[in-house]
Amino acid sequence: MENYYQREIECASPEQIRAWQDERLVKTVHHVYDNVAYYRNLMDAKGVRPEDIRSRDDLYKLPFLTKDDLRDAYPYGLLAVPRADAVRIQSTSGTTGRRVVAFYTQHDIDLWDECCARAIVAAGGTREDVVQVSYGYGLFTGGPGLNGGSHKVGCLTLPMSSGNTQRQIQFMVDLGATILCCTPSYAAYLGETIHEMGLQDQIQLKAGIFGAEAWSQEMRRDIEKSLGIKAYDIYGLTEISGPGVSFECSEQTGMHINEDHFIAEIIDPKTGEVLPDGEKGELVFTSITKEAFPLLRYRTRDICVLTREKCSCGRTFVKMSKPMGRSDDMLIVKGVNVFPSQIETVLINKGYPANYQIIVDRVNNSDRLEVQVEMTPEMFSDSVSAIATQEAALVEALKAMLGIYAKVKLVAPKSITRSEGKAVRIIDNRKLY
Repeated sequence: MENYYQREIECASPEQIRAWQDERLVKTVHHVYDNVAYYRNLMDAKGVRPEDIRSRDDLYKLPFLTKDDLRDAYPYGLLAVPRADAVRIQSTSGTTGRRVVAFYTQHDIDLWDECCARAIVAAGGTREDVVQVSYGYGLFTGGPGLNGGSHKVGCLTLPMSSGNTQRQIQFMVDLGATILCCTPSYAAYLGETIHEMGLQDQIQLKAGIFGAEAWSQEMRRDIEKSLGIKAYDIYGLTEISGPGVSFECSEQTGMHINEDHFIAEIIDPKTGEVLPDGEKGELVFTSITKEAFPLLRYRTRDICVLTREKCSCGRTFVKMSKPMGRSDDMLIVKGVNVFPSQIETVLINKGYPANYQIIVDRVNNSDRLEVQVEMTPEMFSDSVSAIATQEAALVEALKAMLGIYAKVKLVAPKSITRSEGKAVRIIDNRKLY
């Protein structure tokens, strides 16, 4: 089983990691330049030749790729192998424009499975575990990624996909699932439903691997308490491969990036300048082992920090912090930067469930921010005046956090639609004007 997650690689010396990255980067740059006309044109326009890239130190010379580039090159413009050599595609939801399609050779899938297997093992998984994969399957990468990783480790795998919550819980109980893989919002919903059904004593879960959407430390503690587990973060993007680009270990102080497959940079999102470790900025990834769809300097738009502080788990791969927001999804309300994670922190600290929506409108040429928050059943039984007092307290707490006024509306329990995939937190009606 050791080869399934290659512990010796995860604990390699910085010199060995550097050697892998230098060698694989040079090879990948030549592969992309020779086979991807779209990126070759970007390099030529910047006056960069493949021979100019001799090591990781030369990475800054390469042009960035963005999601707009992927959309412009749709569907085959960034494919780096003959189409007959690709065996699968995965895709984003396409809710903000053209779908982004990523291609995989069988070798790419094997490496992806390896990365997800590392995440499962870091969460305490062994071949004795029963892994319930409740991410969506199909084009979405969550289900296929954790499914493949679970198989690599040798776990009994329940490919549940998302939805049908009653059946999810039935299988969880009947088959003794020990590790749950899904979005954090769905994990919270499962925990809520399990308690409503009075089945918490029949749940054998020990760990959860949650990703695909932003979630706060407060939400983590809420889920851990509700399900009686240790909740681990996992990170990935369809464009880069899917979940498993990085993952949390038992220390839970950041996610180890699989540096034998990816090079991470932090840049100033406005200038593109590369920032040193420890500085907050936009995360950029370069794939160095993929065959079909290797992206060079892909801008994720996620804001985070990289650190190389020694980890108690023994892994030497660099850690990325939990994303602190996104440079493109950040709301700007009355000139102030607003991240959903800030609002979630306030709500959970005040004892509210993690079910809320942020609604932004434009009234009389001015932005109006409203936060709708679900009450617990106990709160719902309070008097009208008591509810008004709670709303006023939240208004003050949000103003202290955000620096601007936000209207707060407490709504009935379960009145905000539950998500079985990614939660819809923001409704920005300004886009309609």
